Amino acid sequence: MKKILILLFIMVFAISSCKDYLDVVPDEAETLESLYATRESAWDGLAKIYSYLPNITDADLSPWLLGDEYMGRRDWDSNDNKYLPIRIMRGLQNEESPILGYWSGTRGGNKLYEGIRQCNIFIDHIHLPSNMDEAERQDWKAQAKFLKAYYHFLLIQQYGPIVIRDESLSLEAPPEELYQNRSKLEDCFDYVVNTMDEAIPYLKDQALTEDAGQIDKIGAKAIKARVLLFYASPFYNGNSDYYSNFLDSDGEPFFPQEYDINKWKDVIDACNDALATSAEFNKGLFRFEGEPYLFDRDAFEINNERMHTLYDLRLVITTPWNRELLWGYSNLKSSNGDGGWNTGRNAIYGRTQIRFWSVMQTVMGAFTGYSGNNDDVENFANQHLGATYAMAERYYTQNGLPLNEDTDFNLDFKYFQYDVPEADDPAYAPWAGYLQSDMETIYLFMNREPRFYANLGINGGYWRGHYFLIPFNPYYSTDEATPIPRGDTGKVLYPFGGRETWRKTDDYLETCIGIQKFVHPESYSGNWTRIQRSPFPIIRYADLLLMKAEALNELYGPTQEAFDTLDEVRARAGIPGVEEAWGADGKARNAGKHLTQQGLRDIILQERGIELAFEGSRFYDMLRHKRAPKEFSKPVYGWNNNAADIGAQTGSGPELKQIRNFTITHCLWPISVGELNIQGGLIQNPGWR
Repeated sequence: MKKILILLFIMVFAISSCKDYLDVVPDEAETLESLYATRESAWDGLAKIYSYLPNITDADLSPWLLGDEYMGRRDWDSNDNKYLPIRIMRGLQNEESPILGYWSGTRGGNKLYEGIRQCNIFIDHIHLPSNMDEAERQDWKAQAKFLKAYYHFLLIQQYGPIVIRDESLSLEAPPEELYQNRSKLEDCFDYVVNTMDEAIPYLKDQALTEDAGQIDKIGAKAIKARVLLFYASPFYNGNSDYYSNFLDSDGEPFFPQEYDINKWKDVIDACNDALATSAEFNKGLFRFEGEPYLFDRDAFEINNERMHTLYDLRLVITTPWNRELLWGYSNLKSSNGDGGWNTGRNAIYGRTQIRFWSVMQTVMGAFTGYSGNNDDVENFANQHLGATYAMAERYYTQNGLPLNEDTDFNLDFKYFQYDVPEADDPAYAPWAGYLQSDMETIYLFMNREPRFYANLGINGGYWRGHYFLIPFNPYYSTDEATPIPRGDTGKVLYPFGGRETWRKTDDYLETCIGIQKFVHPESYSGNWTRIQRSPFPIIRYADLLLMKAEALNELYGPTQEAFDTLDEVRARAGIPGVEEAWGADGKARNAGKHLTQQGLRDIILQERGIELAFEGSRFYDMLRHKRAPKEFSKPVYGWNNNAADIGAQTGSGPELKQIRNFTITHCLWPISVGELNIQGGLIQNPGWR
């Protein structure tokens, strides 16, 4: 069996939606029956259903850009289509054509109601193919049923209460069936969970290599746990603060008004079920087990344990279909050339990849032996999409604590220059492979946890890409061939990843903080075939552990089981466990914070913000806990990319890059005016017209 997503975007069913976003089936029954006459044509129908999954790899459309983690260099002109989700964070959402609108597919959003319609068509007709065995038929039907539930859930994330569309309708159906009203939020969640429960028993246990990308029992159980996590969270569970006056046509609140703590028990049970199934099929946290790259062999000799930790973290996303990935998005090119990987300039791994400037031949060649040509410097690596300064502070210190909580970290010095020891200095040994020797950086970038160095590109650190260990420097360069002297120190700048006057002057990281989390160390620029691609995680094992820790704390408060579950993730990250970090013998300014429910909640949410950084979790974590308006209205800061190096701005700190404006109104997407005009009785979300 070919991979399900190899056939994505095959438009076998050229069936238009004759009325609106709702689930209207064309009356060409004979055509539909002929399209499902064989297993092969049914397979095309299944592939089409998967094509409605939001494209999380596309930097201009990915919901991962919601929140405060990303900063796009070209996110200035409101008339173009760059980094659309960031526009929402700037307060630019609108009712005429909502950005990333999944209800009817506006401004980069997939038409999820159309996708739900295709699921219902598939379910209604999968009994027709004669050349299928029953187990496969049941599996395909279960996949369609699960995806139908999942698409309803994605709509709930955006809109809250939605129209539940469980069955196909004919054009002859009466208007009250065609144009249904939104259901209460609890009914929407119950429908999603119940539909997933119906599908899961019939899914294959595990989608192996030839079926990679299809939903299986492992992924489905993990996603069900995520749905229940949302259902139990304060935004969706008893949110009278925001939505006491958000009423349906009967005058009843759409949102539940009373908080039900028992919903967290359902989350724990679902997490335990998903974890048990994962363990049965050898799923778990990713650990690096191969041979290190040649450029890191010396660092492994000096710093073996820390380098293994760095590789665990650096390769967890870029190692395709590893044991941690429970369900991955894999938009592979179809056999007839349609669709395909998002490999070009608008892919996240292309937008975050630094260019491999031609000075590599002159500057790096002396000690790497590099003598290649320049055909890998121009294309498919745009370095437009960087991290916000907030991300530079969000990661922990090496003691597993936030910057402002670590007694070893002096906040007064965080912007001061710091000189990394020379390579032959014993003090450099812990930093081998992490930081460049004999390099100027700042105190903020020192003594941080391994995920900081694995995920980010920071001045004085390394960028693993193009088969090289690149001495990353995101600042301004004026000379193509000659290294730039740095004052009277005799040191030089290596302008890899920085802004340049002699080539592509509009191609740079606005904040001078890169994201290397999604860039495979063997990825080249120059041609799409040189980009090493991997499936982006829809959900992975670490997320499941963190969900369980959160649910345990919300139901029972701080417990040993919650600490132990959280510590599985922290141990892989190379930082002390919660009790060690926050205990009386640790380095925490507020020792014992983990012993209160609110304190542990803050710790867990920050852990999620770090472990799942840039993976689309942070936005909804803040939304779920009603922190989004406060967190996402903070302005975005970054370093001055016109500076010659970080030494030119040490002591002064980052500069303002962008104003953000995210209000309570923005927590729920508006339904487009066009949809409201089609169905006059449809109630708009609060704050929108």
